[in-house]
Amino acid sequence: MLVLLTGATGFIGSHIADDLLSKGINVRCIIRKSSDLTWLKGKKVELVEADFNDVTSLEATLDGVDSVIHCAGVIAAKNYEGFIKGNKTATLNLIQAVLNKKIDLKRFLYVSSLMAFGPSKDLQHPVLPYQKMNPLSAYGRSKQETESALEEYKKIIPITIVRPPAVYGPRDKATFSIFKSVYYGIGTLIGFNEKYVSLVSSMDLSRGINEACLSENTIGKSYFISSDEFYTWPQIMAEMKKAFNKKHLLTLKLPHSLVIGLGGVSEFVGKFSKNPPVFDYEKGIVFTQDYWTCSIENAKEDFGYEQKFSLSDGIKITADWYKENKWL
Repeated sequence: MLVLLTGATGFIGSHIADDLLSKGINVRCIIRKSSDLTWLKGKKVELVEADFNDVTSLEATLDGVDSVIHCAGVIAAKNYEGFIKGNKTATLNLIQAVLNKKIDLKRFLYVSSLMAFGPSKDLQHPVLPYQKMNPLSAYGRSKQETESALEEYKKIIPITIVRPPAVYGPRDKATFSIFKSVYYGIGTLIGFNEKYVSLVSSMDLSRGINEACLSENTIGKSYFISSDEFYTWPQIMAEMKKAFNKKHLLTLKLPHSLVIGLGGVSEFVGKFSKNPPVFDYEKGIVFTQDYWTCSIENAKEDFGYEQKFSLSDGIKITADWYKENKWL
């Protein structure tokens, strides 16, 4: 079996590649000339260059492919058009390449995001896979638009959609700042009320994505891949504290107004920089929500997904990786 994987040079994509290889599946990775191949070095993957803006170049990557896992995407952009180009347009170009090649795909799996739905109402009502979407950010809206565009292709291509919530694990740069802060004895909480999140390790997520791709029960369906439990940030910080053997942790609580204000400042400054800001006004809004939780029940039912790494074990593995690789 040969899987074409996009986004393999990134955090989540590289873990997907690792899990596929562990299953004895052949992996072909789409890369750019400028791609950082750090996480693919020494691995038995096939590398092919292609441009997501060039359908013809994408067609050339599909020879002999059985399934496609499309994990590549844009998480930061200067404007909404940038998110649409990197998420929706790139995905539809890959779909068009599949159609042009007239190959009989076993699966086209698209990695979306909980951000396409927005936060949950309360602790008793986690987001369900088929409820109405209400994204709060340009990134989330671009993922929502991509999912909507894929609906019309489900009759001719076996499409599965997987939506991760917040993700952590070895190689992750996004949550590294939180681990680093705790490593130096500081924990930062947003707001003064309890917040709950669905949180998944990259190890569980990558395995869940691949299981969804390989199962016959998931064609035409959508899933959240996450934790069984909903976690609070003090609970997460406590596990990080334990992983680093810290006796004390200075906890700082930031008011919502300050977080949103800092997001606005970061967004303004980003207008004058070459690269788009990772943190902006909308991210400030996202961070101040009380519930980012989702249901994994249909993933359990349809393909037997289960969380294998507890929060404690997953954070310990991640903390150890950061230390062993000299990030800390």
